[in-house]
Amino acid sequence: MKLRIKPMPVAILQVFASGALSVAAISPAMAQQAAASEPVQRVMVTGSLISRTDTETAAPVQVITAAEIQRSGKTSVAELLQDLASNGAGTLGTGFSGAFANGASGVSLRGLTVGSTLVLIDGHRMSPYAIGDDSQRSFVDVSNIPFDAIDSIEVLKSGASSLYGSDAVAGVVNIKLKKNFSGTRFSADSGTTEHGGGTTNRASLSTGFGDLDTDGYNVFATAEWRRQGAIKVDDRKQYAWDQLDWRPRGGQNLTFGVPTARNGFLTAANSPFLYNPSGAGGAQNAANFVFLDPKCNYTAYRAGGCAVEDKYAFIQPETENKNLLVGFTKKLPQDWEMSVKASIFQRDNLNNRGLPAAYSPTSFAGTNVNNNGVLTPGFGAMPSTSFAPGAAVGANVNNPFANNARLYGYIPGLDGNSQQSNTATTTRLAIDLTGAAMGWDLQLAGGLTKSKAEVDYSGFVDRAALYSLLRSGTWNALGGNSQQLIDQVSPRFSNTLVSKLNYIDAVGSRELMPQLGAGPLKLAVGVHWHKRTWDAPPSPLTLNGQVGSTSAFVFGEETNKAIFAELAAVPVKNVEFNLSSRYDSFDNNNSFTPAATLKWTPIKEVALRGTFARGFRSPNPAETGNSGSFFLYHGINDPILCANGQQYTAGNVPSSCNIQPTYVQRPNKDLSPEKSKSFTLGAVLQPFKGLNATIDYYNIEVRNQIVTAAGNDPSYRETFVRGAAVPIDIATGVGTGVAQGTPSVGPILFAESAYINGGSTKTSGVETDIGYRWNLSENGIIRANLSYAHTISYEQTVAGVTYQLAGTQGPTVVSGATGSPKDRAQLSLGWTRGPLDVNATLNYTSSFSALDPSVGATDCSKASAVITSRPYYQNLTQPDQYCHVPSFTTTNLNIQYKVSPNLTLKGSILNLFDRQPPFDLSTYGNATVQTTYNASLHQAGAVGRFLSLGLAYTF
Repeated sequence: MKLRIKPMPVAILQVFASGALSVAAISPAMAQQAAASEPVQRVMVTGSLISRTDTETAAPVQVITAAEIQRSGKTSVAELLQDLASNGAGTLGTGFSGAFANGASGVSLRGLTVGSTLVLIDGHRMSPYAIGDDSQRSFVDVSNIPFDAIDSIEVLKSGASSLYGSDAVAGVVNIKLKKNFSGTRFSADSGTTEHGGGTTNRASLSTGFGDLDTDGYNVFATAEWRRQGAIKVDDRKQYAWDQLDWRPRGGQNLTFGVPTARNGFLTAANSPFLYNPSGAGGAQNAANFVFLDPKCNYTAYRAGGCAVEDKYAFIQPETENKNLLVGFTKKLPQDWEMSVKASIFQRDNLNNRGLPAAYSPTSFAGTNVNNNGVLTPGFGAMPSTSFAPGAAVGANVNNPFANNARLYGYIPGLDGNSQQSNTATTTRLAIDLTGAAMGWDLQLAGGLTKSKAEVDYSGFVDRAALYSLLRSGTWNALGGNSQQLIDQVSPRFSNTLVSKLNYIDAVGSRELMPQLGAGPLKLAVGVHWHKRTWDAPPSPLTLNGQVGSTSAFVFGEETNKAIFAELAAVPVKNVEFNLSSRYDSFDNNNSFTPAATLKWTPIKEVALRGTFARGFRSPNPAETGNSGSFFLYHGINDPILCANGQQYTAGNVPSSCNIQPTYVQRPNKDLSPEKSKSFTLGAVLQPFKGLNATIDYYNIEVRNQIVTAAGNDPSYRETFVRGAAVPIDIATGVGTGVAQGTPSVGPILFAESAYINGGSTKTSGVETDIGYRWNLSENGIIRANLSYAHTISYEQTVAGVTYQLAGTQGPTVVSGATGSPKDRAQLSLGWTRGPLDVNATLNYTSSFSALDPSVGATDCSKASAVITSRPYYQNLTQPDQYCHVPSFTTTNLNIQYKVSPNLTLKGSILNLFDRQPPFDLSTYGNATVQTTYNASLHQAGAVGRFLSLGLAYTF
């Protein structure tokens, strides 16, 4: 079954023209259609400190209600926010198992990364996740916030540092939790994917008692449990995007265990084997191989008959959420009110990056870190992995060759490579006190928040221990080793990383003058204080260099003190003017950020609006404290060992060609804040009853960005730290022939690169939200909501050169190369009649180029190698079709039926038409090299059709 989708701009024009469909950001203006007899209520909208009756402010705000969350058919907040049209490049999804912060999810409004989008809980700051995105960016993990605890989500799509401080450069996501609840409500749902894996079960119980109006108090609790099963890469191998043999498409055969020219005809197979690198003919001569298991021999090996299946890597991690929210609200004398909320949200997830580790002659020992968390100046090279003639190579095996031999194969007894079991616990205690005194409306708040990540590691290899056991004849290379030996080779260990943020807020507002021009002059003033600590040590076995690096380490803290104010006036009839400003003082820097907004309503059906704002992002502890991490910058040829870039030129070391060296990221205590300026211009349209539309143009420029020196500082010159020169294959110059020898220098181990203030990003676009509600009387009610975002320009300046990245894969250096498609849209169509509620949601992402000009990717034939060194077409010409990532549309269907006033049944089908994800060969933000799809934009396609049933019962 195929669904035809018209080009999005055409579809939008037809929506406007028909009037039957329409817009919206989940239509905050619907509240204005209440009957005139109802009392007018004032509300506080994200982006302002002053309450108002009109919820359409001068700044664009998208509101997602609890009902709309339920209608989405989604089972997690992370999945819901990933589909926001305004969520762009740099977004972090749970499908990226290789991410530093794997398992967590963050929002990147306008594509300015998760570090430039501020996420609030009930209007207050929350401790960032204990593991930074790309080891650098702080963000609030939205993956463990429970559905049934949410009252609404407000997305402010405008710079807001003048009120909220650092990080609110691109906008603010304010997640409002329930304030009170009476009665008892139980809900449960269960679903699974059509193609295997991913079974998801969820249950929630909310209960509360007390009425604020009659009893003067309310106490409630919401508990939620959710378990999502893993989807393994092996579960989707029937699809072309999940295959390793690219020969049918003119590419390389990347199947594990298959020797090709790309890997020098030497690769670990399903049977360990000894190889004599000094023998005549090298890998082309069967006499140089001895296979240790009869299931494989040289003939089968060269024919691809000793391939290895990856049954470990995940497309979707196994996840379990356990959440509890408790709230107490009490009315106090003289119209004061106190609200206390305590919550603990816990997420357990298991990520596995693929095959077990291999016996490998090119591996190196772990990073050495001293007790202060500082990297030592170098990695020790692994002890020689060659075995002398006659020497033991594990149990019951000796080197039969007259020369040193090497061992190739996968290490048995491991459950997968670099497996991480992560328990992320977020705790929060918040107290809010509201009331009035001396003519001021006051809001006082304080909170203690903490994010803790407890990580258990397995599958990492202590290679010094491994080769010691092999040489002693103790370790059996074929398997069957005792658990005690396995624990020596692959020790299990754990680490705890903690991020804390405690805050105090105080805001007062009042009318300064009852009349100034056409309305009152209102003032709000406030103070803010928070202290953040980030204690993320290296794992103990990384500390002593026993295993390779596991995660970035950070030690640091920051204290922020701020004062801020907002003025609101109606200088002339139908014109609203707001002016706000904030002064922030951090430990090492200060910032002053003003902003102004204007809204003019010439007629009740039309309002014009605009905003201007300065913004900033203060350097965080990962950037200025004591920290260290590793990253891959670009593919190179070793300037000494592969100077001309040709693997088999005489004297070259083939394994040093087309490599991605490791870079060590270092902090810089002298960093300045990132600075931004932004403005929006838009209109609010209500041409007739039931229709509400907004359209806004935005323009944001971020300067002084904190980036790594490599690739961003024109004066940066990488100095590589090398290991010891050891015997290795060197090209003979005759075909693909090699011979063992000792080169003039050892292999590249790493280069250091510090953070700097350099470069800038400027982006502009148009966002529209249209909502329509059509009452058909006895035939029910039709709802239509459209949220659409178009990126006009996304310019990034790198090393003094400006690149246009809108509609490209860039910036690939951020969060897995998620890409910057120009158009994203979400269209929701609903019909309610009596007890029946039907809702369909279409999520659209436009096509984009797979090239990133900012890293030199301008030639399609070299795109794969230039961008990420993913080897689908290594040493070959990449077809043009893979330099273009096609558009992607999914349709979700949700049906609810109210059987009785207490019982509601529901059913959902996500990805109704089972759309498969398009190829994206340039992204690295997915499971492994085996999958060629974009997990941030097209994860729903990899999951496939998902069906679920559920119920809700109110007591």
